[in-house]
Amino acid sequence: MIILLGGSGYVGSAFQKYFQQSNISYQNIARSEQDYTRPEILRQIIAEIKPDFLINCAGYTGKPNVDACELYKTETVEGNVTFPGNIMKVCNELQLPWGHVSSGCIYDGNSPDGKGWKETDEPNFDFRHNNCSFYSGTKALGEEILKDATNLYLWRLRVPFNNENGPRNFLTKLMKYEKLLDATNSLSQIDEFARACYECWDKKIPYGIYNMTNPGYVTAREVVELIKKSTASDVADKDYQFFANEAEFMATAAIAARSSCVLNCDKRESAGVHMTEVHQTIEEALKNWKR
Repeated sequence: MIILLGGSGYVGSAFQKYFQQSNISYQNIARSEQDYTRPEILRQIIAEIKPDFLINCAGYTGKPNVDACELYKTETVEGNVTFPGNIMKVCNELQLPWGHVSSGCIYDGNSPDGKGWKETDEPNFDFRHNNCSFYSGTKALGEEILKDATNLYLWRLRVPFNNENGPRNFLTKLMKYEKLLDATNSLSQIDEFARACYECWDKKIPYGIYNMTNPGYVTAREVVELIKKSTASDVADKDYQFFANEAEFMATAAIAARSSCVLNCDKRESAGVHMTEVHQTIEEALKNWKR
């Protein structure tokens, strides 16, 4: 039995979908019914359900995007730092294995060797470097809080997408935004992400941090070209416009700095948990697009 926290969100919904399709026993806990952010309530939930594993997808990302975190800083700290720390305390006490959805947005750019940031690399887009969004800063701080966790899989997600049209889907955003920033990023196909995260537990690979992105990386222009070649969107013939540079983007379209980065997923792949090459999985998503 798996306890799922944050199952109603974009990431949590992908976990629920995978569990249902795979007949995996789980129970989604709704915060509106039981405030699992309180350690005493979480202990009670675990005592009643007696799970084998816990997955936390809950956090504060801001709506419609991370700019909102600049305004709601208390909620961002509570969701991304305090709450994961509370889960760690409870799971350590009860010796319950668990998984936590983190983010690769604690990095910026590519690594010096051009192979992507590894799990052992220190963040370079965080409060210590004073160059990040408030959201990214709290995600990095959250990881720092969890460094003493036992029995933990920490999964880094980046720029999620799949074949279902929706406001959190990276492909939908590219189709709908009036003007785009041509950034280079690692991406996570959200359905593969959920499956791969579960496989970490199912295959009993070593606990620790894992970059859960599809192998490779893409630019926004590359994805736009794939959209244009597909029949996925009603705006496939749209005349896509791009900002001249990041400075223009920040001056006209954003409040908080954005992380654009490449993650290295060799550690996960070597452990036997595989995901599809990023260009291939984008093409598959567009081929099977659900309007």
